[in-house]
Amino acid sequence: MADKNNSNSSKLWTGRFNAPTDSFVEAFTASVDFDQRMYQQDIRGSIAHANMLAQVQVISDSERDLIVQGLTAILEEIKAGDFVWSIPLEDVHMNIESALTKKIGLVGKKLHTGRSRNDQVATDIRLYLRDEIDCIMKELTRLQMALVDLAASQTETIMPGFTHLQTAQPVTFGHHLMAWVENLKRDSERLLDCRKRVNSMPLGAAALAGTSYPIDRVFTAEQLGFDQIAGNSLDAVSDRDFAIEFTSFASILMMHLSRFSEELVLWSSAQFQFIELGDSFCTGSSIMPQKKNPDVPELVRGKSGRIYGHLMALLTLMKSQPLAYNKDNQEDKEPLFDTVDTLKGCLKVYADMIPHINVNKEIMYRAAKKGYSTATDLADYLVRKGIAFRDAHEIVGKAVRLGIESKRDLSELSLVELQQFSDKIAQDVYQILTLEGSVNARQHLGGCAPVQVQQAIEREKQRLKK
Repeated sequence: MADKNNSNSSKLWTGRFNAPTDSFVEAFTASVDFDQRMYQQDIRGSIAHANMLAQVQVISDSERDLIVQGLTAILEEIKAGDFVWSIPLEDVHMNIESALTKKIGLVGKKLHTGRSRNDQVATDIRLYLRDEIDCIMKELTRLQMALVDLAASQTETIMPGFTHLQTAQPVTFGHHLMAWVENLKRDSERLLDCRKRVNSMPLGAAALAGTSYPIDRVFTAEQLGFDQIAGNSLDAVSDRDFAIEFTSFASILMMHLSRFSEELVLWSSAQFQFIELGDSFCTGSSIMPQKKNPDVPELVRGKSGRIYGHLMALLTLMKSQPLAYNKDNQEDKEPLFDTVDTLKGCLKVYADMIPHINVNKEIMYRAAKKGYSTATDLADYLVRKGIAFRDAHEIVGKAVRLGIESKRDLSELSLVELQQFSDKIAQDVYQILTLEGSVNARQHLGGCAPVQVQQAIEREKQRLKK
C-alpha cells in the first residue's frame, strides 16, 4: 500500500534545497511503487551494515541492537501488510529508513553512515537477483526432471525426426525429449555462471568514491553471503552487467521454451496428433465446441518476445551512460523484475504440464513410415558393401523415386526392384529398412538407439540429483 498524499513526509536530502519538489516530478521520479519488492533484501543489507558499523566501533553495540530490533519490527509490519509506503519518500530505502527513525528515534539516522543509496540499491538488486536465481534454478531443475521422466517412458517410441520440418530419419520420442534436456542443461550452466558475477558486493562503494569511515567490507560480505567484493567503487555503483547477463540468459532460455512450444503446438494438432496435452493446460473456443487450444505453449512462445524486449531495454539503458551512477538506472528494475516473474511463471507451468502429456505411439510410428525415413540407412548399407557414399546416394535416390511413383515405402519394394539399382543389394537389406532396425543401428554415444537413450537418461538423473 502506498501513500501518495503524504506530501509532508520529510525527505532525507532537503538541506540543500529552498523549494519543495514539484508534485508531478515527485511522483514521476519515485520508484517505491516497484522497488518495494526488495524490502527483505534492503533490510537484510541494512542489518549487515549496522553489524559492521558496530564491529568497527562507528556505532555502539546498543545502537546496533536498537537498529536491528527496529528493522526486524519493520520487516514484520511489511510482511503483515501494515506498512504504509510513501511516494514522497521516493524509494524502498528512504521509506524504511524514515520508518526506522520514527520507531527508534535519532539512532535510526546513524544507519546510513558510510553508505549511499547508490551502493545500497546496487546491493539490494544483487541480493534480490541472487535469491531469485536460486528459485529459478529449482524450477529449471524440476522441468528437466519432468522431461527426463517422460523420456524414460518413451525410449522405444519411434517417431519421425525432422529437418526443414520434412521427414528425415526415424528417432525415438525419448531421444527427442532428451534433446530438450540438453538445451536446458546449457541454460542451467549459464545461470550458475551468471550467479557468480551477481554475487559480488557493491556495499562500501558509497556514492561513487568509497567512504572515509573505517568500514570492514569483508565482514559485511560474509554477513550477506557474497563470494566476492566489487573492486572499484565507481564500477560498483554503476555496474548493471549482471542484470543484462541474467536477462540474456533468460532470453536464451525463453528461445528454447519457444521452440519446445512450437513443437507441442504442432504435435497436438489434428494434422499431427502425436500427443495430447492435459485438459488442465488447454482451453476451448467460445463458438467452436470441438476445439482444444494449446494455450500454455502458445503463450509461453509469445512471452519470449517480451523477455527479448527487456534485454534490449537494459542494453539500451546502459549504452551511453558515463560513470558513475545516473538516475537512468532507476529504469533497470522494472525490466528485470518482469523478466524474473515471467521466467518463473513459464518454468512452473511447463514443469507442471510435461507429466500430463499423453503420447500417441501408433500415430507417431505410422508417421515415421512416411517420407522414406530409412533412405539414409539404405545408403549406409551400400557403403558397407563397398560403394562410395556419393554413388550410394544416387542409387537410393532412384529407389526413392520408384517408391514415390508406386506409392510404397522402401521396405515395401521387392528385392528384384531394389536390385535393378544395385546388384549389391541382398535379402539382408530388409533388416535395415525397418524403423526398428534404423533406430537400433545408431548405437553410439549421443545416438537414438534405445539403449543409448536410456544411458543418457541415467546420466541426467544423476546430474539433476546433485
